[in-house]
Amino acid sequence: MRVKTSVTLPKELLTRIDRIGKNRSAFLEKASRVYLSSLERARRDAHDLAIINANADRLNAEAMDVLEYQAIP
Repeated sequence: MRVKTSVTLPKELLTRIDRIGKNRSAFLEKASRVYLSSLERARRDAHDLAIINANADRLNAEAMDVLEYQAIP
């Protein structure tokens, strides 16, 4: 379902949008989706990094243990 809305933007920005295409609504919808995806990805990455950092000592110890089993040719 689409909802009509009104947004106030600087004239310079609208001029740049109009250079890309004539359908401002489609442009703004796509730009919003891309930006929201970027924010969601950044949030997921930060969460994943927090998990890795919380387990870094254990993971590093496991990696060092595995390296000890490797034979140098």
